[in-house]
Amino acid sequence: METPENEIFRDSIGTVTKDGKRAWVFPKKPSGKFYKYRKLVSYFLLAFLILAPFIKINGNQFLMFNVLERRFNIFGFPFWPQDFYLFVLSMIIGVVFIALFTVAFGRIFCGWICPQTIFMEMVFRRIEFWIEGDRNKQIRLSKQPWNAEKIRKKGLKTLIFIIISFIIANVFLAYLIGSDKLIQYILDGPLNHISNLVSLLIFTAVFYFIFAWFREQVCIIACPYGRLQGALLDTKSIVVAYDHKRGEAENGRKKFRKGEDREALGYGDCIDCLQCVHVCPTGIDIRNGTQLECVNCTACIDECDHIMESINLPKGLIRYASEENIENKTPFKLTARMKGYIAVLTILIGLLTGMLFLRNEVEATVLRLPGQLYEHKENNIISNVYTFKLVNKTTKNIDDVSFKLLSHKGTLKLVSTSTSLLVPSQGIAKGTLFVEINNAALSGDRNKIKIGIYKGDELIETTTANFLGPRSYR
Repeated sequence: METPENEIFRDSIGTVTKDGKRAWVFPKKPSGKFYKYRKLVSYFLLAFLILAPFIKINGNQFLMFNVLERRFNIFGFPFWPQDFYLFVLSMIIGVVFIALFTVAFGRIFCGWICPQTIFMEMVFRRIEFWIEGDRNKQIRLSKQPWNAEKIRKKGLKTLIFIIISFIIANVFLAYLIGSDKLIQYILDGPLNHISNLVSLLIFTAVFYFIFAWFREQVCIIACPYGRLQGALLDTKSIVVAYDHKRGEAENGRKKFRKGEDREALGYGDCIDCLQCVHVCPTGIDIRNGTQLECVNCTACIDECDHIMESINLPKGLIRYASEENIENKTPFKLTARMKGYIAVLTILIGLLTGMLFLRNEVEATVLRLPGQLYEHKENNIISNVYTFKLVNKTTKNIDDVSFKLLSHKGTLKLVSTSTSLLVPSQGIAKGTLFVEINNAALSGDRNKIKIGIYKGDELIETTTANFLGPRSYR
């Protein structure tokens, strides 16, 4: 089936030429109301991204994703391997939250919150504008031969990009291994931690490649979220949209002429100035409708509003709107699908909150020693041997820890010189213990026993284990 002429642009992406080569995007420097708002949001998020791994709450790093040691901190809450279900639930909440925002407000996450967009548009692109100038100057610099001016500007930009990429790599590593460990590595000197230095250099190279060369291709080619748009958006979703009814009218677009009555001639308000295309960081024409490449950055809204204002036409030719709003002037309202996402999100957040409050600070595991049966002692006493592991999820040492048998009358003995032990902060205590119960108190050859873990006289955790005894023939 042949593609309609007005839909041919969807057969390829705007950053690739017809012969398959990279079409480099030189966006115009944006300005306007939305850009000011985006700068405020971006600088707040930049500060958050950089400071988050260095902020501590109750001794816990605010955000940490230590994959190697399987330790995660989210908003100061530590997640150990035993809490993996909570971490998974947190990730599901994040996915549902992003899906809800996409259904309601399109790809607003990409344009306003995504770290890739924030670093690209508010850090690297602004440095590029400062060194090389605006769109036309950048195009001219790109085409001119390698003279002293080009070498100086390109060299300075490359150096600054590498330095910033190295800083980002350090912050990224702080998320992975923890800020305390990173600071210790820095104080010890890079030569004492060669593997860490190699990791930093690799991350630096990756970030430099992304922000200096790959750029908008991340959003267009690599990021799966852009593909999700097609499945999540509908005609009621609020997106950055061109009002084609107002812009095209009956006879389409036309260049602006002073004193001309465009309405009487049947022309729309779009004067075909292409400024919305020139300012777009992904190189698309928003007038073609919602597209995969659009990240809802609002640069075209600001630019179009500026043009409309300069020719005394109403602003809002490009604006946040839904397809139904443009076609039928229908106002935004929550759809059944949005209400469903909100309900699911509310339930998941409530479930996670409850689980976090019910979670114990100490996780206990008591298991029978593999390969060992019971031992029959004097006075009809049955003895089982166990290994135990206590995980301290807090940043404080837990001392005076003891075990007590709660479900049966019997004795519990630690294989150590003392009856209590210490569990180090964010650490693990392991050991062996014996449980002895009179055979008369047992029911059959397999019994479930309950063990309490105490800090002094305070019960801090309970756990269960299997207790083996002689088979009863009654």
